[in-house]
Amino acid sequence: MFNKIRNWRVQRTVARHPIAEPLWQDALQRCPAARRLGASDQATLRVLATLFLESKSLEPTKGLQLDDADRVLLAAHACLPILKLGMDWYDGWHSIIVYPDAFVPQRQKIDAAGVVHQTHTVMAGEAWGRGPVILSWTEVLNGGKKPGHNVVIHEMAHKLDMLNGDANGFPPLHRRMDRRVWSRVFSSAWDRLQDERRNGAELPIDPYALESPAEFFAVVSEQFFEAPANLRQHLPDVYRQLEQFYRQHPF
Repeated sequence: MFNKIRNWRVQRTVARHPIAEPLWQDALQRCPAARRLGASDQATLRVLATLFLESKSLEPTKGLQLDDADRVLLAAHACLPILKLGMDWYDGWHSIIVYPDAFVPQRQKIDAAGVVHQTHTVMAGEAWGRGPVILSWTEVLNGGKKPGHNVVIHEMAHKLDMLNGDANGFPPLHRRMDRRVWSRVFSSAWDRLQDERRNGAELPIDPYALESPAEFFAVVSEQFFEAPANLRQHLPDVYRQLEQFYRQHPF
């Protein structure tokens, strides 16, 4: 009964708030990862994007104006990771705050001596546990243009990672996935890339991945959707784990 009610609500939302065909075609042209999908998956993505726009609040700041095409584009990017998972995986949070460009949150950090420091780190995106996702619109527009980079997918991967606690590179795995295999594969890839960086080698993915296990998961998720051939070539075991987690085969 619950599934019937939920499906009815989905159908009603899609019927009442459809994404106009010109807006959807514009989003596909501006989102290469979505454009590569088959017709059936594109139709599913369109439904998810509709539900996303109805359930999440997109909040531009600093004078930024987002038109309907912009909002559909952002939703298309955001829903790629949950194409085979469903909107339930984005439950528990509501807002996406969008800055025109990179932003600099002011934070306090206390060092080991108890001294308080003000931090001013320039950021393109940020995800809070049960709070908002924060994005730079400039970086959203760059999604798919720089090989393997997509700030929306990056931050949505953090959201998925945090479904079972703090972001640590270990999202809630599906029943038939082996936690030991996931840990072994990601740890091995992490150690290998750390060694390569120490030896001065050029890394096959963004070096920012080595900031923490959480960033590693987010960066390889970007690669999985935006540059799957590169990820499968250089980190094939990681690629296979992400195939199982996202239940997709983008390459």
